[in-house]
Amino acid sequence: MTHAISLPLHGPVGSIDEYLSTVNRFPRLSAEQERELAERFREEGDLDAARQLVLANLRFVVFIARGYLGYGLPFADLVQEGTVGLMKAVKRYDPAMGVRVVSFAVHWIRAEIHEYIIQNWRIVKVATTKAQRKLFFNLRKLKSRFGWFSPDEAQAVAGELGVDIADVYEMENRLLNSDVAMDGAADDGESERDKASAPIHYLRQDNADPADVLERSNWGEYEQRRLQAAIETLDARSRDIVASRWLTEEKLTLHDLAARYSVSAERIRQLENSAMTKLRNALSAER
Repeated sequence: MTHAISLPLHGPVGSIDEYLSTVNRFPRLSAEQERELAERFREEGDLDAARQLVLANLRFVVFIARGYLGYGLPFADLVQEGTVGLMKAVKRYDPAMGVRVVSFAVHWIRAEIHEYIIQNWRIVKVATTKAQRKLFFNLRKLKSRFGWFSPDEAQAVAGELGVDIADVYEMENRLLNSDVAMDGAADDGESERDKASAPIHYLRQDNADPADVLERSNWGEYEQRRLQAAIETLDARSRDIVASRWLTEEKLTLHDLAARYSVSAERIRQLENSAMTKLRNALSAER
């Protein structure tokens, strides 16, 4: 399966091979040319200058994206996400910093690729916190050389990356596990024993029966109607007190209502208690 890629500010390219061939044909820029184009973009808003900066550096996006092929994700998608990072970098690039565009853009390119990998490597997101993200990318490299960590190796990794050793072990387990189809039918090569032990057979949800769901929904609506009918039997002031104290997002205090009705907070409390007692009696009488 091929993935179509659109060159930024350019026409579509049909396949990844065509894309790579096209990228390599864009001329490289000298430091002086980059500075001139960057100044035109920053000072004049010249989009053609920004386009030239992006196109001239796409070959570096491809080079960086190749380093992430081991994650099993489409190379075309890795390149595309890295290109988004390059465009963000060009938008923020200041020639006065005295560095080349690609040196400045490396962080942005890697950041977009990292985010894409974390979002798509597994169905269940493997890393959410900053420490987990750092561990995810670093542990994959280390484990390819060492396999399972010994306690000393795990402690060394935790110290080097500035994380807890418990986080190292947790990420190690996440990397070793894989997604499992609920019905065990994702892999045709699975044995009958594997399919029989699929999660669908033991991850049951006993409250998901459609009849039970409908019954609970109908009962909830019925209870809501009964409560509304009981509230309608109260006088206007009592209805307002109950609604303001219990049925609105921003609930009022006794003192708020006391100011509204020019009575004491204690009197509001008495009226509230009386109204609640009437409601309980009304609801009990209907059962």
